[in-house]
Amino acid sequence: MTATTLAFMEHLPPPAEELALLDRELAGLDLRRSQLLQRRAWLLNALRTPGPMTAPPAPAFPAPFAAPVRPPAAVRTAGAQNVLLTLGGLLLTVAAIAFTLVSWGQMGISGRTAVLATLTLAALAAPAALLRRGLSSTAEALAALASVLMVLDAFALHELAAPETGGLGFAATASAVLSVLWAAYGLLLGGLRLPLPASVFGAQLPLLLWACAERADALVFSAALLATAALDCAIAVWGKGVAVRVTACAALCATGGAGLLIALGRSLAADAPSAAVLPGALLLAGAAIALSGARRAPVAAAVAGGVVAGLTAVAAVASVVASGVPGGWVVPVYLLCGGALLAGVRAPLGRPAGQGLVWASGTVTAGSVLFSLPPVAVSLVGPVSQLGRVWAGAPRGGARGALGATGLPWTEMGAAPVILLVVAGALAAAYRWWEAVLRWAGPVLSPGPSARGAVGAVAPVLGWAGITVLPAAFDAPYAVTVAVQLVLVAGVFAVAVGGLRRGATGVALTASVCGAAGALDVALLSLATEPATYAVFGALLVVCAAAAVALDGYVAGGPRQGRVVAAVQAVTACAAVGCAVVLTVAGGASLGLAAHRAAPLVLVVPALTVLLGARLKAHAVALPVELAGGAAAVPAVGMAVGDLPFLALVLSLCAVQAAGTALRPERRPVAGYLATALFLAAAWVRLSASGVSSPEAYTLPVTVAALVIGALRRRRDPAASSWTAYGAGLAATLVPSLVAAWADPHWPRPLLLGAAALVITLAGARWRLQALLVLGGAALGLDAVHELAPYVVQVVGALPRWMAPALAGVVLLAVGATYEKRLRDARRLRNVLGRMR
Repeated sequence: MTATTLAFMEHLPPPAEELALLDRELAGLDLRRSQLLQRRAWLLNALRTPGPMTAPPAPAFPAPFAAPVRPPAAVRTAGAQNVLLTLGGLLLTVAAIAFTLVSWGQMGISGRTAVLATLTLAALAAPAALLRRGLSSTAEALAALASVLMVLDAFALHELAAPETGGLGFAATASAVLSVLWAAYGLLLGGLRLPLPASVFGAQLPLLLWACAERADALVFSAALLATAALDCAIAVWGKGVAVRVTACAALCATGGAGLLIALGRSLAADAPSAAVLPGALLLAGAAIALSGARRAPVAAAVAGGVVAGLTAVAAVASVVASGVPGGWVVPVYLLCGGALLAGVRAPLGRPAGQGLVWASGTVTAGSVLFSLPPVAVSLVGPVSQLGRVWAGAPRGGARGALGATGLPWTEMGAAPVILLVVAGALAAAYRWWEAVLRWAGPVLSPGPSARGAVGAVAPVLGWAGITVLPAAFDAPYAVTVAVQLVLVAGVFAVAVGGLRRGATGVALTASVCGAAGALDVALLSLATEPATYAVFGALLVVCAAAAVALDGYVAGGPRQGRVVAAVQAVTACAAVGCAVVLTVAGGASLGLAAHRAAPLVLVVPALTVLLGARLKAHAVALPVELAGGAAAVPAVGMAVGDLPFLALVLSLCAVQAAGTALRPERRPVAGYLATALFLAAAWVRLSASGVSSPEAYTLPVTVAALVIGALRRRRDPAASSWTAYGAGLAATLVPSLVAAWADPHWPRPLLLGAAALVITLAGARWRLQALLVLGGAALGLDAVHELAPYVVQVVGALPRWMAPALAGVVLLAVGATYEKRLRDARRLRNVLGRMR
């Protein structure tokens, strides 16, 4: 390294110092660029303007290699200034408080007055001079100090001039006076931002402190809070400056919310209409305040004000009426008042406030519906209890006894069906006369295109739920309950079909779901008595079949509606099949048949579905009906499991039905295999019932069927592999028979197995079929080993012990001597097998 490089490395600054140096250099370059751009602009102007030009003050251009101009080292920022002023104001405030609380008693009356007056007047006068000089931050700090000093002056005045008066009453008066003074001071010095919000804050205290001083009633507190909220609302609407309005809005939410909650609590606790009048009046006053502010507020605040006003008005009116009605009918009163609230959309309140009233009415309605849901849940879940007492007789206690809910407070829940039906009726009317409702509401309502469909979809759900609860609510007899539920199911399915035919997809979907739930409900209820079971399931069969037929041939208006129609039609058709299955099972029970003897009777339904599927052919509902019929065979098989002969009979009948279905080309790929499997299972069960233990009796039918299918496959496709065509069928008999032969001490089975294996091997060699040659040869070899094994053991036992290793050595020598020839033979054998199919 040279000396220059070493010297440079020795004087290299630290990274932080070098970074600061680079920043200064860049700042200098920016300053130089701005100066050059200014000079260039002046020169261009001089060239374009004829006549002599007055040269501008020449900038002090630095020399080309002069040191760069450095920016000021320190920059005063507004944030630093505000921090300093805030700290200074806090220190002065702490000093003033300490002086007032600690040093006050050490001065005379004149000294006290002079000190506080001087400090307060100086703090109040200084911001005016500071604002004229543009020192607004300093003026704000001194104004804040002056505000604190004024509070301390009020405290000092109470201690000096009126120590015997109550603290809360004096504080109420002082807060009112201070609020007025701060407001006047803020309006006088318009450049200050603190006094006016402080005035708004101080205005929250007088009435509340006065009520506390007088130990007033809760309603007086509510009135005081609402009066303060009215003042806050006026300030929020007409106040000067954003800070004032934000402070007033926050105070309005706090005082108005507290006042309304107090009045609402008293109105709910009222036990007579006269006791609810005064709280209701306060609630109406709060609603008026909310509406007055909502008319001039921004959109979001106006909607919120409309919601508050609507809910408050409903609570005010409904609480007076509800205090004179029984406890179970209080919610309908609120529901009616919430519905009447919609009349307010015609009032000149503005669109946002009107929307708030609509939201308030919807909230009351939704709350009423939620109140009515528990009895609906009981009516839907209760029939499950009948599963434990099938045909035990009509339950005691009528509808409530059938639901297992005799101990519930039905007196309190008696209004639930009325609420649900009223809301359902209102929604149905709105759906029916949708355009008229929109014209009546005017610009307040502007729903989207899907709103009408949603209204129509909810109406049948609520109507169905209301009628479902009616029998339990009025404690109807069991027979009346079943009849009502059955008629309801028929009506709901009629609504679904009508909705689909009119294109009302939403109505149809919800009505279909309600119909399915109602059908399950009444089906469970009918299990209590035998006549009810036949009547209900027969009626459900007719209703479901009629619904499926009514939708047949209907042309949907679009692909989505077409899918819905197909789904509803398929579900109703499958439900009809299920009802038929239940009827056949019930018929077997009525005839006194054992379960396994009644199983063939159940198969009448799958047989009918096979015939119906053949009649429907490519109809969209054909496949669901056939699948439902096939599923109906499962309980029949389960019923016959206890008796093997009947199980074999049932499986055979199922196989016959599957074979009949396989006669149709479109069902043959699946039904054919199913029929074969069922026939095979029936044969096995019959053999087992007859005490047959030979495996060939079970496996030979499988092998024969598989070989026939394989031969047909090879005939259609000669290139098909023999393993695919014959491998599974041969293995199905050879493997179990080989296992049985090895455990059989007699000679007929091994002899027959060997003969069959030999025939299979020769057939494979003759027709060059790899599967037959390999499987037959393997079975033949293993069978021969089994037969020769005893003799080999005897010969080995008779030979001397050294003979075994000697023979092994001879074999190894022979193999080693002819190793290459053996490899060629093995390759030739592999090639021969590989060329086979």
